[in-house]
Amino acid sequence: MRISARTDYAIRAMAELARSPYRPLKAEDIAGRQGIPVRFLFVVLSDLRQARLVRGVRGPDGGYTLTRAPVEITLADVIRAMDGPLVSVRDLKLTGLEYQGAAAALPDVWRAVRTSLRQVLESTTLADLATGTLPELVRDRARDYIDDVRTYP
Repeated sequence: MRISARTDYAIRAMAELARSPYRPLKAEDIAGRQGIPVRFLFVVLSDLRQARLVRGVRGPDGGYTLTRAPVEITLADVIRAMDGPLVSVRDLKLTGLEYQGAAAALPDVWRAVRTSLRQVLESTTLADLATGTLPELVRDRARDYIDDVRTYP
């Protein structure tokens, strides 16, 4: 899975909105806090609005707010809004995917990858991210990564 800059910016912007869920934030403030180019952020926020994850509030105290409580929006929701399915193999459904010969077991690997990603991304909400209290599964997987960091030439 590759996390695009667009998706990374979207999640970071949503985390800022989750920190003050009932007060609109201006795009310029979000961009400044997260080091996101403001012109790019406007495009991202437009996509998030179309996905009904944020709404614009007009007026001098306007800006952007979440459409639901931070605890109700997962990272998977944001990623899907920005990039579509979490894992896809040549845009084929994984359910009936079959390969022949030496690669016959490969569809199960793709299914396991999708399941692992879903477990992490669907269990982590914007509230978790904004407060820094990540689910135990995520903390465990992050520790596993740190313990097994490999160096590549």
